[in-house]
Amino acid sequence: MIPTAAQIPDLLHTFRACPGLAHPHLQTVVAARLTWSWEPPSCTQLVPLADGDTLALEVSTPAAWQAWQPTVLLVHGLCGSHRSPYMQRLARKLLRHGLRAVRMNLRGCGSGTGLARQPYHSGRSADVLAVLHDLQQHTPDSAVTLVGFSLGGNVVLKLAGELHNAAPATLQHVIAVCPPVDLAACVRRLARPANRLYDAYFTRQLCADVVQRQQCFPDLPPATLPPTLSLHAFDECYTAPQCGFQDAADYYRQSSAAPLIPRIALPCHILCAADDPLIDTQVLTSSPLPPPVRLLCTRTGGHLGFLGLPGRTGGYRAMDAQLLAWILGRPA
Repeated sequence: MIPTAAQIPDLLHTFRACPGLAHPHLQTVVAARLTWSWEPPSCTQLVPLADGDTLALEVSTPAAWQAWQPTVLLVHGLCGSHRSPYMQRLARKLLRHGLRAVRMNLRGCGSGTGLARQPYHSGRSADVLAVLHDLQQHTPDSAVTLVGFSLGGNVVLKLAGELHNAAPATLQHVIAVCPPVDLAACVRRLARPANRLYDAYFTRQLCADVVQRQQCFPDLPPATLPPTLSLHAFDECYTAPQCGFQDAADYYRQSSAAPLIPRIALPCHILCAADDPLIDTQVLTSSPLPPPVRLLCTRTGGHLGFLGLPGRTGGYRAMDAQLLAWILGRPA
């Protein structure tokens, strides 16, 4: 039985950044770059989608795991995959606690490269639902905690709101980390001068994905991308028309989770930092949340950073400690 959100401990109410790393850009960049990651053992499981595309899961199962024991489904962020350091790191820690860790690759990512004609985007909550149904079909007695990071956090919150009281029986708990629940506000923030390196990085990676997709599926209509793009311009000229939206504004409006959060009926946790350089946390902190949803917004932490003081609550990787506490229902 998964505890209610209010019963699970919040470790980071008193979070303090590691000395010398308090700046949000340092939290964000150091957490992403200075990491010692290695692949946990896994097997690839394919999930066919109704439109003909296929998703790839990397499933890591402890040796003593039984089919009635819990599963944690992890969903990565923009330009990520099952190989993203935070995905690998948390999967390894879950294995040590005897939990099955399933790292979902969004369309065309990671071990799913070449398996999807359509690109992933922030609103593809139906893809996560397809994975949940697939897991339920194979292990119907395994309760699932669904964890989304960044873009993946928006996707899982959107899904939870859409499902309301009709969630699959196995889905027991939803966690979102640094979710951009207002996509238009996120893109405006990325356009700020201080954040243009992030904007350029994401856009460069997305353009490379387009080239790779065209190579895998040469019968796709040619994609013409200007040599210099912002993330907003990429969504305007590629994401929106490719995925059936009128324009970028329509894509952001239909894919943002914020309007659906009041409908969430599952136990849900959201972790974010007030100084996140990439997302506008005021969207979350300024609006009342439904009773099942618990928000923990720390003063510092950056985007997927939360690098804390070793020896204090949460330790150096405080984000991981908090997620494990929420998943296990107790401090790890």
